[in-house]
Amino acid sequence: MQKHDRSESLFAQALEVIPGGVDSPVRAYGSVGGTPLFIARGQGAHIVDTDGNRYLDYVCSWGPLVLGHAHHRVVGALRDLVMNGTSFGAPSPLEVALARTVVDTVPSIDLVRFVSSGTEANMTALRLARAHTGRDGIIKFAGGYHGHTDALLVEAGSGSATLGVPSSAGVPAAFAGLTLVAQYNDVDSVEALLQANREGIAAVIVEPVAANMGVVAPAPGFLEGLRELTLRYGAVLIFDEVISGFRVAPGGAQELYGVTPDLTCLGKIIGGGLPVGAVGGRRDIMELLAPLGPVYQAGTLSGNPLAMAAGSETLAELLRPGAHEKLETLSAHLEEGLAWAIAEVKIAARVQRVGSVLTLFFTGDEVTNFPSASRSDRERFGRFFHGMLERGFYLPPSQFEAWFVSLAHTQADIEATVDAAREAMAGLA
Repeated sequence: MQKHDRSESLFAQALEVIPGGVDSPVRAYGSVGGTPLFIARGQGAHIVDTDGNRYLDYVCSWGPLVLGHAHHRVVGALRDLVMNGTSFGAPSPLEVALARTVVDTVPSIDLVRFVSSGTEANMTALRLARAHTGRDGIIKFAGGYHGHTDALLVEAGSGSATLGVPSSAGVPAAFAGLTLVAQYNDVDSVEALLQANREGIAAVIVEPVAANMGVVAPAPGFLEGLRELTLRYGAVLIFDEVISGFRVAPGGAQELYGVTPDLTCLGKIIGGGLPVGAVGGRRDIMELLAPLGPVYQAGTLSGNPLAMAAGSETLAELLRPGAHEKLETLSAHLEEGLAWAIAEVKIAARVQRVGSVLTLFFTGDEVTNFPSASRSDRERFGRFFHGMLERGFYLPPSQFEAWFVSLAHTQADIEATVDAAREAMAGLA
């Protein structure tokens, strides 16, 4: 039986000085119950909490650590850089090198601007789209999360043609009303909104592989339909590849599915575990950014040397021949093993995966959008989460988040995970 005395003590202290005791809400274990773990260190595919408990990690810092924790190339590069300074607020050769890798690898990107978070990248993409089109309206998808910028913190009303309403206090209703909400994997819902607002929609923003309602793959023709509709109605197509970028394929989901957006937002992997984001895309749109054009964006730590170095070292390893094939093999084995465990226990659950991201949904039905994801049994997931935690496996503490497989995971790790999952599921039946 694990003890979490130190984590419980730290959480009590955190509650006195940090809202909710955490710096990002999902860390509070609100949907699974219990006290969040405080992590002391990580190495490879494992982490150790402040009580000394060791876990096989499928959070991987929510995706960036595709090489695992404390990879020698990343640590070595950071160690060397820190001795020469951490930030200059000036251009450095490292950002040029990483920009070249991004431009050469991601199909849609002619120019790229580095920022400090995925939220900032998506905010900048929307501003560019509005400047490019001279329009104000945005279409997003129910269950799609693009950071906490005001324009995107909205949810659907009673139907796909309903104006967005704020899903966070502090977001003005009038501002949220500029954002319309469609259903993921439903091209018709997008076309209806475009038809009703022919001259008003600046952009359609989408996770090409949904990962914030749990992992949901695009249905055949969905991304192609978005591309055709946005071209027809003169709107900018934005792919939020903060999670899928460089992970589901070297060039991201746009390479995997052969659909090229106008703008792409990146993050996670391109910073190798340090804070980072990026927006890139067509030259004519990107040249609207200051200092070339009238769209203002700035950031003291944008392109900072530490994030650029960590990202460059991560991509150098990830883009080596065979790396994505290894990720695919490990992830496919995990998917197959979990599906076997579900069948053995005869429980209402299913695994959905694209590349090295997957979700175990506690529902017997296929998940194609946010309403179908919402039918998952969250109470059962919470019990499964704690069952896996007790067995030494660290999963995302939410039914609607993705598991991440890294190059540090091994086949033995996958087999151990499947065995533990079967035991944990058996306790739920």
